[in-house]
Amino acid sequence: MQVLALFGPTAVGKTGVAIAIANLLRERGEDPVAVNCDSIQVYRGLETLSGAATAEERERLEHRLISFVEPGEEFSAGRYAEAAHPEIDSLLAEGRRPIVVGGTGLYLRAALAELDLRPPVPPEIREEVEREITERGSETLHAELDPALAESVDPSDRKRVARLTELARAGIEAAAGGEGVWTAELRRPTLLIGLTLDRARLADRIDARVDAMVAAGAADEARAAEEAGPSRTARAALGFQQFVSDIDAAPSAEAIDSIKAAHRAYARRQLTWMRRMEGVTLIDRTDSSDEEVAAEVIDLLDRDEQ
Repeated sequence: MQVLALFGPTAVGKTGVAIAIANLLRERGEDPVAVNCDSIQVYRGLETLSGAATAEERERLEHRLISFVEPGEEFSAGRYAEAAHPEIDSLLAEGRRPIVVGGTGLYLRAALAELDLRPPVPPEIREEVEREITERGSETLHAELDPALAESVDPSDRKRVARLTELARAGIEAAAGGEGVWTAELRRPTLLIGLTLDRARLADRIDARVDAMVAAGAADEARAAEEAGPSRTARAALGFQQFVSDIDAAPSAEAIDSIKAAHRAYARRQLTWMRRMEGVTLIDRTDSSDEEVAAEVIDLLDRDEQ
């Protein structure tokens, strides 16, 4: 039995497709389980902000490794791998197909392959960089990176800019391609599917998704986490900073537009990640329903497992 992995940009509809796939697999006697590989959806209490599967969606398809980390806790791809590998292995041993679903490229690789990550930097360097990036902005620190490294990361990608700055100041060599560059050497046989969508339609879906998140209380989630003391990795959630900038006011139209722009930029980075993956089968779901995409995936799975 193969692992099935679904990757794609934010708002492309990965959860809906995973549920439709699960329905088809159940018709032939399987009992699949979704395994989350989104770096923010691991946090308890940030479900709306991170776009995690809703309670109703989890009723339709069991999800693992979702909402199991406290927002005050630092979390990493290495720690995620330590949780994901036994989860996937135990599911396969039980005869239950894992459907690894998410849009964090490094976490997807962590779930499916062995990681070769750089060592942790001293906490004083991490605190210094975190303070500077908050005060000076990621674009300023990006401009101070070695040009070969700077080319590999978007100036607005706060988390990656911070990580590369930390490594540089700690004297640890960082690969120009970044940590966790995709590898085709996977732990388990895997069918890797990448979902794409027409750019204009994806932008519209992102805007609608952010509006729905705001209406559902994403700002309240971020503010509750802020008051409790969030970790650096939880604070990296898109929209977190905008929502907590004025703790007592409703999100302004300007703040919401900024969050939408951040999501669109992130989607572009996810698509870049997807283009680097070896062995990925791309499915353009622009004119296809979740059910139609699911049927195409099942056909690919059947052919791959013959």
